[in-house]
Amino acid sequence: MTVKSILDVKGRDVVTIAASKTLGEAAELLAERRIGAVIVMDRGERIGGILSERDIVRAIAQDGPAALDKSVSAVMTEKVKTCRESHTVNEVMQIMTQGRFRHLPVEESGRLVGIISIGDVVKRRIEEVEREAEQIRTYIASA
Repeated sequence: MTVKSILDVKGRDVVTIAASKTLGEAAELLAERRIGAVIVMDRGERIGGILSERDIVRAIAQDGPAALDKSVSAVMTEKVKTCRESHTVNEVMQIMTQGRFRHLPVEESGRLVGIISIGDVVKRRIEEVEREAEQIRTYIASA
């Protein structure tokens, strides 16, 4: 099971935001789209960072409501881990677990082609385990 198979089902749309937008605008976007992270694009249309709900909460905890007036670039994570469509579900789970993050942009040839969340990965893994269990039940029943 690969990242490509996840994207083929869930779609490849990625919500992005400019680094110059405020955290308040980013929070509105996250709430409106019902997502947990947004990709920050640089001027060259490459990934410049990622901003998650956790980043916003940390900024508010540190600076109070004034944090919502800060720019996305002031709070975003700049060093973004990415994966490729060829990565397996298990490889992506390991990357996310080691990095302790829940969203992973998917890049191919330097282009953003999708994003997957830990929820996408867990859902796919559960489906895989259920399919394997059903195959075992069928095998045992026919023996």
